[in-house]
Amino acid sequence: MTKFNVPDMSCGHCTAAIEKAVTAVDEGAELTFDLETHTVTVSSTLDDMALAGILDKEGYPATPAG
Repeated sequence: MTKFNVPDMSCGHCTAAIEKAVTAVDEGAELTFDLETHTVTVSSTLDDMALAGILDKEGYPATPAG
């Protein structure tokens, strides 16, 4: 499970776009969103770099949350 800070994520449209992009590559991925803290937690077979790349390509640059 990986947690990312996604500063540009602010609404349901954002979460839907992120979920669609990640699950297009990993159908079994599970995502949990926290709009208040601008974080997304992803459980996926993809590695952190691949996930960050998908988020960036979708227009939501992300950094690992500690």
